[in-house]
Amino acid sequence: MATSAAASSFPSYLSPPPASRRSGARPALAAAAAEGVMDVVSEAELREKGFMGMRKTKLVCTVGPACVDALPALARGGMGVARVNLCHGGRDWHRAAMREVRRLNDEEGFCVSLMVDTEGSQLLVADHGGAASVKAEDCSEWLFTSKKTDKVCPFTMHVNFDKFSEGILVGDELVIDGGMATFEVTEKIGSDLRCKCTDPGLLLPRAKLSFWRDGKLVERNFGLPTLSTKDWADIEFGITEGVDCIALSFVKDANDIKSLKTYLSRRSLEHIKIFAKIESLESLKNLKDIVEASDGVMVARGDLGVQVPLEQIPAIQEAIVELCRNLNKPVIVASQLLESMVEYPTPTRAEVADVSEAVRQYADAIMLSAESAIGAFPEKALSVLRAASERMESWSREENMQSLLPQYQLAIALPDRISEQICTSAVEMANNLAVDAIFVYTKHGHMASLLSRNRPNPPIFAFTDDSNTRKSMNLYWGVIPLQLPLSNSMDDNFKQTIKLLKSKGSVKPGDSVLVVADSDLNQPCAAATSSVYQSIQVRLVD
Repeated sequence: MATSAAASSFPSYLSPPPASRRSGARPALAAAAAEGVMDVVSEAELREKGFMGMRKTKLVCTVGPACVDALPALARGGMGVARVNLCHGGRDWHRAAMREVRRLNDEEGFCVSLMVDTEGSQLLVADHGGAASVKAEDCSEWLFTSKKTDKVCPFTMHVNFDKFSEGILVGDELVIDGGMATFEVTEKIGSDLRCKCTDPGLLLPRAKLSFWRDGKLVERNFGLPTLSTKDWADIEFGITEGVDCIALSFVKDANDIKSLKTYLSRRSLEHIKIFAKIESLESLKNLKDIVEASDGVMVARGDLGVQVPLEQIPAIQEAIVELCRNLNKPVIVASQLLESMVEYPTPTRAEVADVSEAVRQYADAIMLSAESAIGAFPEKALSVLRAASERMESWSREENMQSLLPQYQLAIALPDRISEQICTSAVEMANNLAVDAIFVYTKHGHMASLLSRNRPNPPIFAFTDDSNTRKSMNLYWGVIPLQLPLSNSMDDNFKQTIKLLKSKGSVKPGDSVLVVADSDLNQPCAAATSSVYQSIQVRLVD
């Protein structure tokens, strides 16, 4: 598709929607959705930038007090997933935020998925009792205690766990938030610790603590469950509010994922996807099993940096992203991508390079945390994230126009191996023939995920007749999910799709499309016919 010569340097899809979409538009849009209308952001991107200009990396925004009023602008700016962090804020506020996201989907034509993030059994979280940060000066002495008090005590940090000092020795290092400040343990007083500041810095409310000895983390297992009583209540709340995915904090092993999946399955809620947050040494030790058990992964670099030496984080991130792609699981790179934009309207050049590196590694999604939740410039932060990802994608595509990423064979059964091979071959053909787009017709999103795993040059338009499947594909790299009725005839599906996209001005005669489809669309038909659906076709738009 040709890019409009009149296109502004400020993307048109950030402009407020027409009045017809702001009020009284719900019935019309609901009817349009049943006919397969594309979400308004993808539709605007396609018109403005053409097939090859469509963004492949998905954008996740953490919803917080700073961006309640900005939610419509964030949705227009490309937010594909709204993350609600249940560690912060009250239930009423969370409910209002999630319902606003659903309203945007229903009334204004967006397709934003809802993710809730559990608090988990967070050990060793400390608070100085104030609302803002406190400076720990060099050589100042502080008391770390689990004893609760209503008074703000100077030079005192209250730790949320009674046994926090067990196994800690005088001379050990106490590190705040992965390096914001460092202390030396000078004295044990019962279960309390007196410490001297050796590396001055800021102490934030709910700061995370870690202890180090001889340059290594002091590992301790207190036997607390991954999901606390509060977490289970929060999960029930999320289910009631219609969440699409749950990010599980402080995952220790695959059993944490399996137990929650079993719980959801018993309630016929398998459409809710479980993302494992990798943020501890335990999760790194059991990484492959956790990835295999989960529906996706979040690389929570902030908490991970508390337990792992900082210089190891880049290599760990790259290894996790590659493993997730090989195992066909979407991966989100999170934490501190544009941290300076919490306070300032422009990022550092190093932060832009960090974002670009995550995109270069083919992460499925990148995420704003404090930048959108409590930052002063949530919309600007998202626009920086989008612009940096688009530029890196363009450069990477130019450098690797016809190369195919190496693949790890996942399937064992022959039908599954055939699906894998077809998707790999389809992407190779799409790249070599320089087609404009890939169309995949999918019931549960599996073929779309296999195509995405190969990171093709053209965008992947995934058509499904299931609303839950559509939302689940929001975190697949390069996939634009659409919902419309599907038949068992590929010809009928293709004609219906082209008619729809032509009516929107999204395709034109001469555009080339590579078409694949799930075999499960043809379940009622004979097995011999199934091979037709397990084929690759290249078609030209008349």
